[in-house]
Amino acid sequence: MKIMRNISRKIIGLFMLCGLYIHVSAQEADIKAAETAYASESYEQAIELYESVIKNYGDSFELYYNLGNAYYKTGKIARAILNYERALLIKPGDGDIRFNLEMARQQTVDKIEPLEEFFLNTWFRSVQNLISVDSWATAGIVCFVMFIFCLVLYFFSKWMRLKKLGFYLGLLLFAGVIFANIFAYNQKKELINRNGAIVFTPTVTVKSSPDNSGTDLFVLHEGTKVFIRSAVGDWIEIVFENGNVGWINKKDITVI
Repeated sequence: MKIMRNISRKIIGLFMLCGLYIHVSAQEADIKAAETAYASESYEQAIELYESVIKNYGDSFELYYNLGNAYYKTGKIARAILNYERALLIKPGDGDIRFNLEMARQQTVDKIEPLEEFFLNTWFRSVQNLISVDSWATAGIVCFVMFIFCLVLYFFSKWMRLKKLGFYLGLLLFAGVIFANIFAYNQKKELINRNGAIVFTPTVTVKSSPDNSGTDLFVLHEGTKVFIRSAVGDWIEIVFENGNVGWINKKDITVI
């Protein structure tokens, strides 16, 4: 019986490996087909294939970036911006994504100037967005391991120079652990609690209250980015980078 159980486990494991191989092979084939369609300028086909890959196999910054490029080529700027923004959430330090996103934003109607902020906040966010959440998590682990090594060096070394090296380097690495975890936490929170959205209606009137009888504040156009503050039924309270606030129907936006 024991031998039979071992054989059964091995057979099940073999089938699982085969299933995984088929899954990965199918994903690679679909991605290759999408890339081929894009290269041959069949952008609508590429969009359909990239959307299918994301739905069936999961997302990645490369897929969102390529999908954004395909939408951009077809003139669907709002959808291009949406996918560039999604790619940027996963890999905030990628210069190509930021460049293409800015190119797409230049084709939108609404030009919203963000509020000026304290320079330290700008610097902090710039450093945070240099690498992805996984990279910051890895950096935190590496810094912690090296910090432990510095503690060992400080407490057990017989030479004063090594003790000093362990102490000061340990302080630096401990600060690295703290900041890496803060950066990773902030980026993870942005990935989970997605409060950014893109306007998908050609023109929409922002209201002063969550109903159609509210006062008309101003008009937004397709492709504009907004931030979700709260929700009441089918109405979403939004805030803009310039600080303006209003209400819009949720059917007019798509969450990043």
